[in-house]
Amino acid sequence: MQHDSHNKPFTFRSARPADAPRLAELSSQLGYPATAQEIRRRLAALARARAQRVLVAVQGGEVVAWMHVGLRRSLEMAPCAEVVALVVDAAVRRAGIGRALLARAEAWARARALPVILVRSNILRGEAHAFYEALGYRRMKTQHVYQKTLCS
Repeated sequence: MQHDSHNKPFTFRSARPADAPRLAELSSQLGYPATAQEIRRRLAALARARAQRVLVAVQGGEVVAWMHVGLRRSLEMAPCAEVVALVVDAAVRRAGIGRALLARAEAWARARALPVILVRSNILRGEAHAFYEALGYRRMKTQHVYQKTLCS
């Protein structure tokens, strides 16, 4: 998709089932290919969870970014918010959309009295690292993620 201007205004709203094809396209840009049907099914499950939020950024009537923020509970640490995914269409990056989505994630966390927000970023995404650090996020650790497929 081509965007003629980074200066077009953008708005935010909760993701809708009809957004699934575009969310799948953007997910692929992030390196996580998915079909619209898979995204629609996942979105429906997240919509039922009160402690999860999927927001989209709309510019010129089209979804150009999405973010999933949620409550993270674990035994080893206090509850916190986690930005599970954030993707801005490559054609409109550096227009302030990612920054605005993160601000909304932080507001979501504050509204739930969560004192910490986490975000994970692939080691290969240097631009993303600089982006998060410029917004006051501090690198806590580097880790490996292991996966084992249990069914096909």
